[in-house]
Amino acid sequence: MDLRSPNPYWLLKNGLISNYPSLTQNEKTELVVMGAGITGALCAWHLVNAGFRVIVCDKRHAGMGSTAASTALLQYEIDTPLHELIDKVGETNAVRSYELCSYAIEAVEKICRKFKGNAGFTYRPSLQYASFKKHVPDLEKEFRLRKKHGFKVSWWEPDKFHDTMGFEAPAAIYSQLGAEVDAYQLTHHLLQSCIRKGARVFDNTAVTKINYHKKSVELLTEQGYYLTARHLIIAGGYESQNYIPKKVETLHSTYAMVSEPMPDQDFWFRNCLIWETAEPYLYLRTTKDKRVLIGGLDDDFYSPEKRDANIQSKSKQLLAQFKKKFPAIPFKIDFQWAGTFASTKDGLPYIGSIPQRPNTSFALGFGGNGITFSLLAAEQITAALCKKPHPDMRIFSFNR
Repeated sequence: MDLRSPNPYWLLKNGLISNYPSLTQNEKTELVVMGAGITGALCAWHLVNAGFRVIVCDKRHAGMGSTAASTALLQYEIDTPLHELIDKVGETNAVRSYELCSYAIEAVEKICRKFKGNAGFTYRPSLQYASFKKHVPDLEKEFRLRKKHGFKVSWWEPDKFHDTMGFEAPAAIYSQLGAEVDAYQLTHHLLQSCIRKGARVFDNTAVTKINYHKKSVELLTEQGYYLTARHLIIAGGYESQNYIPKKVETLHSTYAMVSEPMPDQDFWFRNCLIWETAEPYLYLRTTKDKRVLIGGLDDDFYSPEKRDANIQSKSKQLLAQFKKKFPAIPFKIDFQWAGTFASTKDGLPYIGSIPQRPNTSFALGFGGNGITFSLLAAEQITAALCKKPHPDMRIFSFNR
């Protein structure tokens, strides 16, 4: 699957951080993690720290799939608003999903703190504004629900919004908790940490067949070697659908661009994460090297050729929307790219096992909360393999 266009910012900024060999002989281990992006790296890190013997494999270079194209906004707000999620999964599970994503941001920060430069992690407030007046009632409903359930949010009227942000919006929810990170850099930090603790990482190692046995799983690679393990964790992102007998994802195309570095330290109020209620929504964040990143204008199709052909026109639209909001900021496009992402029926991830794939767990952090969902998947799968099932795992199960 073609997951992204060439030249995403994070890959060009960081370069090839670490090299990993390809598999050149048969190997046996306790656990195999298939996928060496941010999801697989988080899973491997948690499993290694729980004492398991782990091998990580990926058909690409590590972190070179969707991770390299991630815009890495960390939010507890799920793509499905809380008031809509309640209708889909019930109030208890919906609120708990939001609480878990809130927890996950802080858990990611604790991990990032272990690495040089904190993998670009920075706490940021989050601001969601109503794109149109007709969106205000639903946004107000959302605010009341979040307030009721203990989330630290404030309601901004139009005057407050304009005075603080400098452009117009009919209303907004301001949240204290949000963050940004360099997902590609964090992936390599995690994998290197795993290697130091005895794990092995193989990239350029494509799995062509999986044989499921009573007490083991056997992976056949393109080069003809076997990886045998007691348990397999599939963390292959959107390509994981290939191993699931029922459809669980809908593929989309998304677009992003980043400015050249600029002298300002604060581009807008507290450099908060900015996003809107329109669908698809526009979003903005900053980077540690004083750039502004803009993304959005998603398309409901999977076609790498069509997606990549749209990059120039989508970038012009994104830039025009940005200039309407912040005409004084001299945004000059430095890098622009496109990627594939997947959504689910309720905006929640899929974490856990299915009867058709014995001795296998899935860590599928789909949607705009991919990194926070991946953190939850890593913790919950590790707990299950330690024979201490996580009580919240049922919320994200395949049979929900």
